[in-house]
Amino acid sequence: MIEIRTATATDAAALAELAVATFVLACPPHTSAEAIAAFLRDVLAEGNFDAYLADPDRLILVAEVAGEAGEAGAAGAAGVMLGYTMLVFAEPADDDARAAATIRPTAELSKCYLRAETHGRGVAAALMNATLDAARARGAAGSWLGVNQENARAIRFYEKNGFVTVGEKRFLVGERYEDDFVLERAL
Repeated sequence: MIEIRTATATDAAALAELAVATFVLACPPHTSAEAIAAFLRDVLAEGNFDAYLADPDRLILVAEVAGEAGEAGAAGAAGVMLGYTMLVFAEPADDDARAAATIRPTAELSKCYLRAETHGRGVAAALMNATLDAARARGAAGSWLGVNQENARAIRFYEKNGFVTVGEKRFLVGERYEDDFVLERAL
């Protein structure tokens, strides 16, 4: 059974480990190992998650296996994080995203990552539903996100969940700017 819960200050290390396992899945094939390592170090390290979890304008939700610790092994073990999302309740900092996303107030779906072995098992849908419900509960009328233009799997998933392409922006990974679509949906 999958449980969706709000992350707490004690989850920073586990979130950083999860980021190592999942960030690479969203990167286009040309992204170098050095660029991925730099992004993990500079944006998705334990210290970054400490700051994100302390920020009242951010909310991180995690999907994990529910139940008693020690029931199962590996990614099926109770308490093991399978995925996470991060909402940012603020105006888009990126000029292109601010111009493209028109529904206000808005919440950015800043992160949406799941372990590869969970793909196609309904975990992402449950996590997305809980995330959009949380955004709505905090007063957001819309949600937006940036997704790499080469990440066809993620784009299909977001479209299935009601997001539509409203613009484009750039996203820095390592020393290279990637081309992202800006997607948005009403809540």
